[in-house]
Amino acid sequence: MQRSSVEEMVGATRRPDASFWAGKRVLLTGHTGFKGAWLTIWLHRLGAEVTGISLPPPDTVSLFQAARVSELAETHFHDIREPALLAEIVRSANPEIVIHMAAQALVRTSYADPLGTLATNVQGTAHVLDALRGLSNVRVAIAITTDKVYRNIEQIFPYRETDRLGGRDPYSASKAASEIVIASYRDAFLAEQGIAVATARAGNVIGGGDWSVDRLIPDAIRAWRVGEMLNIRRPDAIRPWQHVLDPLCGYLILAETLWSDPAMADAYNFGPNPGERATVRHVIEMARHIYGDGHVQYATKISGPHEAGLLTLETSKARGLLGVNPIWALDAAVERTVSWYRAVDRGILAREVCLADIVAFETNL
Repeated sequence: MQRSSVEEMVGATRRPDASFWAGKRVLLTGHTGFKGAWLTIWLHRLGAEVTGISLPPPDTVSLFQAARVSELAETHFHDIREPALLAEIVRSANPEIVIHMAAQALVRTSYADPLGTLATNVQGTAHVLDALRGLSNVRVAIAITTDKVYRNIEQIFPYRETDRLGGRDPYSASKAASEIVIASYRDAFLAEQGIAVATARAGNVIGGGDWSVDRLIPDAIRAWRVGEMLNIRRPDAIRPWQHVLDPLCGYLILAETLWSDPAMADAYNFGPNPGERATVRHVIEMARHIYGDGHVQYATKISGPHEAGLLTLETSKARGLLGVNPIWALDAAVERTVSWYRAVDRGILAREVCLADIVAFETNL
């Protein structure tokens, strides 16, 4: 049987090109968040000039603060739900590449604040894209959505980029809706203006420096640090786990690709290799083994608002058309994540640990 053109194009994993990024003006929304802080550190290492727009980091603890990310980017604390000042900041930054990551990113929070989630993830995205209209120097815009944009029917087959969008919870619905908004802005305004607009749908991301509530590894580290019990509400849920550097690498390669070939502007899944999906229980047991201690209690009955039980992504499009292949398998991703927290607890500076992970990741490319 003849293979598809995508399958035929699968090759070695590409490495972000420092010569491409050196001096590039990059506008990054959501740079105070977990993924945004990691990406700012990497972009700075590559030589990019980063302008960040985001809400202020939390008063408690964040990677943005711990790694002194404000030293690496021109920072503007601003809510993307307020379009007038947002447009002024975007015009002043005069970006060449825009990466939109700002979002309300938690499923359970979306149940508590559905209107705020929709306002940020749908209307806020429209505000960011609208601010690009009329800007002559923007060449590439990538909006980061999620693996949860698909209408999840709990099927065993991974979701492809052509599958139906949807969302039972407000977070998933907001991200699916944002995909429609992004496509409409691309087709109605930005493609004609010469801006290649794409979306990136990543799986469940883990990595050091995430202190968000209701995320698996951060909840575990918080509990185990003080000897408390970690309560797991859905131990048998299956997710496409990946280390944060894997999708970030994909975003960088996607931007480079769109710069030279705007016709590649489309939606792309980024996730682990086929067969790397795993249950919450499996990931926690791996993390506990690496951590060396920790108490866990697994729920025997599902409670709380609906959350997907089975979700996996088909990533052959990114592998074939972009040359992006996952680098760190699940065991390496969990080990790197837990070791990050251990290193910071020993007094190593957060940015140094991040840079060490980035160097190790690049060495494997």
